[in-house]
Amino acid sequence: MHLIVEIGVVGKPNVGKSSFFKAATTIDVAIANYPFTTIKPNIGMSAARIKCPCRELKVKCSPKRGSCFNGERFIPVELMDVAGLVPGAHEGRGLGNAFLDDLRRAECLLHIVDSSGTTDAEGKFTSGYDPCLDVLFLEEEIDMWFAGVLEKNWKTVARRVKASEKLEDVLTEMLAGLCIKREHIALALEKESPAIGNLLKFAKTVRAASKPIIIVANKMDMPESRANLKKLRDRFPDKKIIPSSANIEIALRQAAKGGMIDYLPGDASFNILGNPSQKQKEALDIMLSFLKECNGAGVQQAINTALFEVLDRIIVYPVENDVKFSDGAGNVLPDAFLLKRGSNPRDMAAAIHSDIAENFVCAVDARKKMKIAAESVLNDGDIIKIMFKTR
Repeated sequence: MHLIVEIGVVGKPNVGKSSFFKAATTIDVAIANYPFTTIKPNIGMSAARIKCPCRELKVKCSPKRGSCFNGERFIPVELMDVAGLVPGAHEGRGLGNAFLDDLRRAECLLHIVDSSGTTDAEGKFTSGYDPCLDVLFLEEEIDMWFAGVLEKNWKTVARRVKASEKLEDVLTEMLAGLCIKREHIALALEKESPAIGNLLKFAKTVRAASKPIIIVANKMDMPESRANLKKLRDRFPDKKIIPSSANIEIALRQAAKGGMIDYLPGDASFNILGNPSQKQKEALDIMLSFLKECNGAGVQQAINTALFEVLDRIIVYPVENDVKFSDGAGNVLPDAFLLKRGSNPRDMAAAIHSDIAENFVCAVDARKKMKIAAESVLNDGDIIKIMFKTR
């Protein structure tokens, strides 16, 4: 399964946001100290990191997608790096229209904030800038964009509702182009009643439901960042805020690739394998201190937070052979699917292939070696065999 986790970014120099994208993927992107280095979206594959069942089952897994290292499974996830946003984007200022059009596909936004306070909302270098302002204006731009869509179509909405159509149905159809689902509309309607004078408040509620935002406080390796992280946490106590240093993550991956250290993305420590020079050893000591203080470099933590805490996904493993936990070719634990919590075996079958869902018979819990019903709620980490009729 491919989730789109979009990097919602203020109009900052690309040094911060594209460093994060590069640290989270294997894509080589332009990184420069001026705004709008990114014009067209960069799309790459990142990965969620979870404990693989292979150790528990005492088998050697063979993932067809992603990878597994020493029982740590990395499951592919799609990540998009989009053009920067400036105040007035919803009116077309800057690259606003392009950004907002890209944003509509996102299930979750990672807002990469310059926690050092060394760039302002226009992307100009400064000092002492309050990153809380970036958080506020990004949300406002998206809210104003949603409210504009609602206001433009409100007469049509009112006419259809007057003709006895359900408001939830009308809004779901109208906002489908923004990849806003019925469940988001239903949740928003529970909290706010839309009306011509209340559309902005309703838009905020829809945005919060359909495009949740995680704040990634990047550049935490800079001395000014600690005070700004505290500002962010004090100002937004209910938001997910992840301290991060994309530059440290990139450096650690390069060191691991070169065989100097033993490190996996998301680790809060590493072991030195080679014989670094004194200068390299000093740099590694600084990075190790950062990892221990922040419980990691923050990049993997942000991806996992988006998937498992905000989007509330679970991992399930489809197999054909429930004794060997393999597919028909003998690959052990070959696939891992990200499904919504509360999903059932029929949902899982649909994620594999529509034909399997249409011809679904039952499912087998491979651990318990017992059949389970189509409507049984799946648990995180379940290994399931789907049984279906063949033509």
